[in-house]
Amino acid sequence: MPERSSIFDMIGPVMIGPSSSHTAGVVRIGRAATHILGHIPQRAEITFYNSFARTYEGHGSDRAIIAGLLDFPTDDIRIRDSFQYAQAQGLQYVFKAVGNASTLHPNTIKLNLWHGDESLELIGISKGGGIIGIEEVNGFVANLSATLHTLILLADDIKGTIAFIASILAYEDCNIATMSVSRKGKHDLACHFVEMDSPPRSLTVDYIRSLPWVKKARLLAPIH
Repeated sequence: MPERSSIFDMIGPVMIGPSSSHTAGVVRIGRAATHILGHIPQRAEITFYNSFARTYEGHGSDRAIIAGLLDFPTDDIRIRDSFQYAQAQGLQYVFKAVGNASTLHPNTIKLNLWHGDESLELIGISKGGGIIGIEEVNGFVANLSATLHTLILLADDIKGTIAFIASILAYEDCNIATMSVSRKGKHDLACHFVEMDSPPRSLTVDYIRSLPWVKKARLLAPIH
């Protein structure tokens, strides 16, 4: 079924301009990446594809993605001066552009981020009106909207894990909106992406982290 947009999507978000696709959406992709990494990155390699590759400087997408990585919201006046704030916080970054990637969405960004020993590779797209999609996280297919409370779970690929996690969240009265699982291969690592209308308690997330087959668990709030 085609994805539907509301009148509020067409109007767009409260934001610093000039464009919801090239600024607000880009800020949200950067914020989502920072939240998934768990830290404001120390180093970032940012690759713009297709339409973004040709327009990111003129439309302010370069400043927007840095602002997002610094966890600025879309209506933050600091977005325009994000390069200076990045320098003050010690965020080192490099931009790359790939103008003809026919298999990718016209407004695609790939982020490679590092903080200490932790790293993240994320692919996001800006759909317009500030709406984004997180397509991949560390090579796992994600298909996240970043508009809901999201549990990201890296775990061993063993039988019963999906049902077990779903039962825990049901006990917490968390209504699951979407749930997808991507794996490297059979009995290899799998990544669970669970979007919910409300979050579980932190105690429950700690319990999930303690499970012997769970490698990492992170709960994200909606990204604005």
